[in-house]
Amino acid sequence: MRRVITFTAALSLAAVTAMAGNVVTAVKVKSLKNLQCGAKLVRKHAKFVPVTLYPQTTVKLNDKKALELNKDAKAKVAEVAAFTDGKNVAIIMRWPDKSKDVYKGYESDSYPDGFAVQFAADASNPQKLPYIGMGSDGRPVEIFIRKAYGQGVYEPNGNGDVAHQVNEHNTNYFGKGLKKFKKEVKKLGVLPYQRAFVSEGFRSMTEIKDGSVNYRTDMHYVNKKGGMWGGMVVKPLKDAYAAPSKNELAVAVAAWDGKELQRDGLKRLSSWIAVKLPGAKNKALEAVVTEKAKGDVANGKKEFETNCASCHRDRNFQNAPLYMAPGLENIGGQTTAAYIRESILDPNAVVVPGYNRNAHPNFAWYTVDDKGNRTSTMPPFNYLDKKVVEDIVAYLQTQKAEVAK
Repeated sequence: MRRVITFTAALSLAAVTAMAGNVVTAVKVKSLKNLQCGAKLVRKHAKFVPVTLYPQTTVKLNDKKALELNKDAKAKVAEVAAFTDGKNVAIIMRWPDKSKDVYKGYESDSYPDGFAVQFAADASNPQKLPYIGMGSDGRPVEIFIRKAYGQGVYEPNGNGDVAHQVNEHNTNYFGKGLKKFKKEVKKLGVLPYQRAFVSEGFRSMTEIKDGSVNYRTDMHYVNKKGGMWGGMVVKPLKDAYAAPSKNELAVAVAAWDGKELQRDGLKRLSSWIAVKLPGAKNKALEAVVTEKAKGDVANGKKEFETNCASCHRDRNFQNAPLYMAPGLENIGGQTTAAYIRESILDPNAVVVPGYNRNAHPNFAWYTVDDKGNRTSTMPPFNYLDKKVVEDIVAYLQTQKAEVAK
């Protein structure tokens, strides 16, 4: 427990060191069977690395309260570690959250805390990693999601069982009969929400239900006094949807805060993390996830205003019509320099999520042909001088929310 308390007390320091780069070294262990995120093995041997999670809004919700709560959301520093037994990998994360919000099946206006771990299906070409959160055409991702679980709550399961949907106060049971009824309800209660998905771009996210991936998750408070969640995903190193490349995995993590009414695309999200397995010697992925563009930030700001600010909003320029183009307020915290560079030179390489239904119809982010192919309405800026592009990339890497103290 000492390790956990130390992390909580040192959040300010972690916020600084988190900028050093997202590189996690997986620790080799004999077995991952029955491992939990708060186990002694984790506390004693895990090599945790601070990773910053930045606010993300994929689609603006029609929820005034949620939008107000997240209007000026700050980033949070989590910490991430990994274990492997040679056949499986465990990704473990811990993040601060003083409000413990759990799933309550009898409420429709509250949301649980949760986390997600995302794997790039193929990281062999780190310069072309998938779009964070949903993957992109030709660049799929495998995603595991877990939500905080409270008490068992019975819900209809399609079996025609209505007897256990009755509130216990409306039954004819009492004494031992009521205890028996409550046990039956608990047995049929909602299991912890854990799901696996595969996604290859916006609107393609599909739950894996055929048993083709064997995984398990864990989530519980690992430091009640400090207010910190622990979460873990254990999966095969190689399955039908993702596999290591040169003993490395490209991983991203996310967290939802129920108190802030976060759900779906409203969350905090990291950039790509290089998880190095035993024997990893290649530096390509590590170089991409830690790259800091060498351009001139001050000049990049000027060039952004000239070439980009008429369509895109960021933290300095808010003149473009709302939703005319994807917001760039946190692009520096959720993407790599390589992704930003590619987006400037070849916008069609990754057509980002949209079109937002709350946006003006004149501001469609892409066009769709008869075959369903999307073409970005942003023209390629490959005519810009190479130095100008690097300056803009360096500037955009500064666009990210402050870290909460």
